[in-house]
Amino acid sequence: MARNTLSSRFRRVDIDEFDENKFVDGLLRQGDMLRAFHAALRNSPVNTKNQALKERAQGVVLKVLTNFKSSEIEQAVQSLDRNGIDLLMKYIYKGFEKPTENSSAVLLQWHEKALAVGGLGSIIRVLTARKTV
Repeated sequence: MARNTLSSRFRRVDIDEFDENKFVDGLLRQGDMLRAFHAALRNSPVNTKNQALKERAQGVVLKVLTNFKSSEIEQAVQSLDRNGIDLLMKYIYKGFEKPTENSSAVLLQWHEKALAVGGLGSIIRVLTARKTV
């Protein structure tokens, strides 16, 4: 006896999720990187005293920053408001404190773009802030 082949259960699978063009050499596409960038900054634990949580968040933000292409950095910085740029500057300076392989060169690129948008006031606010990342 034949089985019913009109089943539609297979249609619940999102085939776009398995698209090979979604990942480029293990990195997310630009739109996904921008979302990851905003999520990492938005969920930053500035108001906590848990140092382990802050270090983990710093690692995540640093990983996101280093995975950006240099041509996409300016667009990402332009998408931030003043508080976002200040927070980005905090993470940039925190990354300078504990450099990893090739992170300083990438952080200098981010610093250049963030300085162009936020100005010297952003650096002053970061250096005088009581709350750190």
